[in-house]
Amino acid sequence: MIKMGMMIGDRYEILESIGTGGMSDVYKAKCHKLNRFVAVKVLKQEFSESSEFVSKFRTEAQAAAGLMHPNIVNVYDVGEENGINYIVMELVEGITLKRYIEKKARLSVKEAVSIAIQISMGIDAAHNNNIIHRDIKPQNIIISKEGKVKVTDFGIAKAATSNTITSNVMGSVHYTSPEQARGGFSDEKSDIYSLGITMFEMLTGRVPFNGDTTVAIAIKHIQEEMPSPRNYVPEIPISVEQIVLKCTQKSPDRRYQKMPELIEDLKKSLISPDEDFVKLATAEKSAVTKAMSDKEREQIKRNAAVKTDVVTAASAGGIALQNTDKMGERKAVPAKNTARPAGTTNKPAITGERPVRSRKEEELAARKKPVNKPKKPQVDVYEDDDEEEDSVLEKVKTILIILGAVIIGCVILYFAGLAAGIFGNGNSSQKKDMVNVPNIIGDTLEEAKTALDMVELKYDIEYAPSEGTAENTVISVTPTANTEVEEGSKVLLTVCMNGEGVEVPNVLNRSEAEATAILEKEGFVVEKIEENNDEIVKGNIISQTPEAGSLMSREGTVTIVISSGKLRTDVSMPGLIGMTEEQAKKTLSDMRLVCSSVSEEYSDTIEAGKVCYQSYTEGANIDEGTEVSLKLSLGPEPRYYDCNVIVAAPPRYTGGTATVILTAPDGSELWNTTVSSFPVQINLSKIYAVPKGTLSITYTVFVQEEVYDAAGNMTIQNVPAQDTYTQEIAFE
Repeated sequence: MIKMGMMIGDRYEILESIGTGGMSDVYKAKCHKLNRFVAVKVLKQEFSESSEFVSKFRTEAQAAAGLMHPNIVNVYDVGEENGINYIVMELVEGITLKRYIEKKARLSVKEAVSIAIQISMGIDAAHNNNIIHRDIKPQNIIISKEGKVKVTDFGIAKAATSNTITSNVMGSVHYTSPEQARGGFSDEKSDIYSLGITMFEMLTGRVPFNGDTTVAIAIKHIQEEMPSPRNYVPEIPISVEQIVLKCTQKSPDRRYQKMPELIEDLKKSLISPDEDFVKLATAEKSAVTKAMSDKEREQIKRNAAVKTDVVTAASAGGIALQNTDKMGERKAVPAKNTARPAGTTNKPAITGERPVRSRKEEELAARKKPVNKPKKPQVDVYEDDDEEEDSVLEKVKTILIILGAVIIGCVILYFAGLAAGIFGNGNSSQKKDMVNVPNIIGDTLEEAKTALDMVELKYDIEYAPSEGTAENTVISVTPTANTEVEEGSKVLLTVCMNGEGVEVPNVLNRSEAEATAILEKEGFVVEKIEENNDEIVKGNIISQTPEAGSLMSREGTVTIVISSGKLRTDVSMPGLIGMTEEQAKKTLSDMRLVCSSVSEEYSDTIEAGKVCYQSYTEGANIDEGTEVSLKLSLGPEPRYYDCNVIVAAPPRYTGGTATVILTAPDGSELWNTTVSSFPVQINLSKIYAVPKGTLSITYTVFVQEEVYDAAGNMTIQNVPAQDTYTQEIAFE
């Protein structure tokens, strides 16, 4: 049994429960060996004794462990200890795509396509490793606080082989492909279909097929025509509409055959959304919708029954630790950005090992003068909005403010005078260090960048033709080599390009995915750097180097700086569950958080009128000003139930009449009859808000008793007596 604080595998300390599913529970844990937080998925105890379930659980780990990709939740370890079977995975702090869609109602076209591209890249990595997911849905997609999209829950994936794969496990029915609904062959194109349904939901805020039962929905996937997303959102571009429709063709042969084809069209739709470039296969007679046989209907029902028992932990929240609904503003305080272009040399971290450098790098490092920069003290400023009504106190306060300003001004002038040498004690340490511009003419661009990085000089790049010079070679530098300049200054590199060059397009304020697609289409290599920015929306481009309109070689590198949102102050999310709406709003206001919305939902555990849901978990570190959504409990959800049971004869019943009564928990009768034989069938439907009942059978039995006559003689006689048999019945 898992307990908080226990250690698994001599390295994983269990900290808290963060999710549960049909087969497993998920916990946040700390890996003491690598000093990092992880998610540990533990097989439930009732399944650990089954060798079949344990085998499936290990297969899940083995399938996912081979997948290492930024758009897939990584699996780190798998093990068994004292009957506890577990998988250790990457801990992703974020929100499921399902919850994100619910919060925003529907996503913009650009955002939906950008997310779909990242999902596709993750699925493509799995397909390249012969892994079919088979359960792609928004609940199994996590968007991290940094905006990275990750595919999780390969719980029912199987290694694809050259043989036909027949799966009797049906994924979530709203997203399942027609071939999965039939219980037949499923391959990469089944994942493409499910991704198409997911894209439909992102764009419209709803699923294309719905129904009262899983069987009804599955039949619609097989028989009904796929609706166009433009029926619900007319402004969706034609290219995006066609991509969704091609993904969700009934026949697998008419869909995209491989993920790279889909990724290519998605990127193209960002650049030319209104161009009709998607190639849809023409309808054939073999693809005409056919009526379903009774045998196929029965197969779907069996698949739906199997699905009831196959629920993976990620579908209940997966390994998402927190629900980060405010996707546009969340950003933890980052370390200094040390990203460098590919192929360059960053300054080494202090690890006790001296980095190996070339003679030229040693010479460049020797030119750099020692740095001794004083750190500026951090000053926190607080505003006081209280107003004094007493005129005397107001005057005193004004005088004190003026006096304080004068004193501060004098102090500033004094230190400024010291720095300038006015008082005979100039402070040379206030000046910036000076460095020499290295001699990099004739070097490749990457070599030049490395040399400039080592002396901490920044650079701009322009391209120009130069006959007889190799492409991407530095042909001039301004200021010239050996010029002494301030550390951190910019130099201008002129680099040789092939022919007349290619004009760099303007990608400022575009999304990361859109900008990347535009630049890569022109043949450029894209390098990405993130920076905090209060003005540019998170995920959009702040600046680019070279600037738009510059000419440069094809296959040259364009560096884009991506906004990571505002740098905000973290606060700890309070626990609001069980509070009234007024109490919860006041608590949020006191913590400088914003209540964005209040809705209602049924809850079996929280009394009506109290908060039963908050969009961030208690104790989560979030930014000041973050919007928090709440839900108030409506109490237990009233449901309709059916009772279809066959009542067998009670153990002591030997014949005769019997009274059979079915009562609700409140004592009211639901069914009453008198019978003279068993079994008896009870068929009741639409029993409102009563999930179970008590069955009572009263009948006559004969018991032996001692009977005395008037003379005191005793005889044994069979005497009739009433007997009652009771049984609790759960309704469907």
